[in-house]
Order: sequence, then C-alpha cells, then structure tokens
Amino acid sequence: MKKLLLFLLTFLVILSGCSATISSQEERLFSRELKQNPPIDFVPRDISVVAVGDSLTQGVGDIQDLGGYIPYLQSKMEDSKLISTANFQNFGVRGNRSDQLLKRLKQEEVKTAITNADMVIITIGGNDVMQVFKNNMMGLQIDKFITAANGYSERLQEILKTIREYNIDTGIVLIGIYNPFIKWFSDIKEMNEIVENWNEASSREIASFDQALFVPVADIFENNEESLLYTDYFHPNNRGYELIAERVYLHLEQEQLLKSLFD
Repeated sequence: MKKLLLFLLTFLVILSGCSATISSQEERLFSRELKQNPPIDFVPRDISVVAVGDSLTQGVGDIQDLGGYIPYLQSKMEDSKLISTANFQNFGVRGNRSDQLLKRLKQEEVKTAITNADMVIITIGGNDVMQVFKNNMMGLQIDKFITAANGYSERLQEILKTIREYNIDTGIVLIGIYNPFIKWFSDIKEMNEIVENWNEASSREIASFDQALFVPVADIFENNEESLLYTDYFHPNNRGYELIAERVYLHLEQEQLLKSLFD
C-alpha cells in the first residue's frame, strides 16, 4: 500500500511538472505568433501607383511640370505610416476622351504597369463633355449630353473592367470632373447640371466594382475665392492640383482603401 501511495505521489509531481512545461511552451508559441503578426503599419512598404487619363493626369497647368496632382498626392502618401515610397507612373495624355483611353489601355507598356500596380488612378470624362459642347455651341441641349453620358458610361465600364482583368487586386480611384467654364459661364445652370449628371454616371459605374472609389472634385472649384485655375482658365493651377490631391487622399483614408491594400 505504501508503495502504491508513493507511486501516485511521484506520478502527480511529474504530471504537474509536465503541465507547467506545456503551459510554458504554449505561452512562448503565443508570444511568437504575436511577434510574427505585427500591425500593418509596423513596417511601411513601397507601393506602385499608375495614373491614367487626360490632361489632369498629365498635369497641364502645372507650372513646375511635375505631373499635376501627383507630386502632392505622393507626398501625402509617403507621410502615411503605411507607406515608405509611392512610385507613380504617369500615363496622362492631354485631350484624351474615354474611347481613346480605352484604346491606350491595350498598349503593352500601360498594361504591364497596371498588372503590377497596387493602385490605378483615373481622370477621364472632361473631354467627352467638351466634345458634346463643341457640337452644340449654338445652344446647350441637356438631352444631347444625357445621350452622350450613356455612351460614356458604357465606355467607362469597359475601362474599369479592363483594369480589373489586368489586376484583380489593385485599388481603383476615379476622379470626377468639374465645370471647365466656371470662370466665364458660372451663371449657366445647364452646364452645372451637365457636370453633375456626368459625375453621377461615373459614381454609379465605379460603385459596382470592389476596391474602387469615386472622388468628387467639382465643389472645389465652385464659389472659391482663391484662384485655382491656370492662365487658360480651364485647367487647374498648382493650388488647384494640390486641393485635388488632398481630396483624393481624404477619400482614400475615409474609405480605408490604402489600408485594404495591405490586408
């Protein structure tokens, strides 16, 4: 009997020692897991951004010829805890309409850049509006613009589909248009209505895609006492581009699009 009791006591001592060892091992494993999964902003990373579109992407009106809104947005991104370096590739071409951009997306250089991009930013639509305006200079007819907007929506959808086919994970940002005649024809209500309808069409199209957002900028140029237009009174000046960049970055933060790229 004494031998049995001694055996049981010895077994319990050994068992408690093993339990402590297992517990200690579990703690070390848990601690190791925490160390292996630091916060997403623990180590900032480099990202690749492709900018495509019209003169607003090319940066017409930027007297420093640095690329319009791009250097301002790049600076704000690199001030983020998430990003070390934001590498931009600018494929903006002055005068491009949506049909022309759709064709350019098929160029190998543009396709390759998008395939490897973390984010694609688009400016398009302003020249589509201008084309309709030129064809109706003798009298603005809203129905003409509505019809043109329907065609624009179809082409924009193709643009977005093409980008998504090239890169299923990339974030997509579409910058809206503003009234290009705000300086001279701010009293023409039809023009503001046309721009509003055009932006609504853009917003609807991009809403059907994941990891994508629409950034409105028309209000930036409305009733602003500060001069935001270049000397051609059509394109933004450097201050105008800076405000566009601030608006884009604000929406990136609000919609957490930047953060989602790191998940």
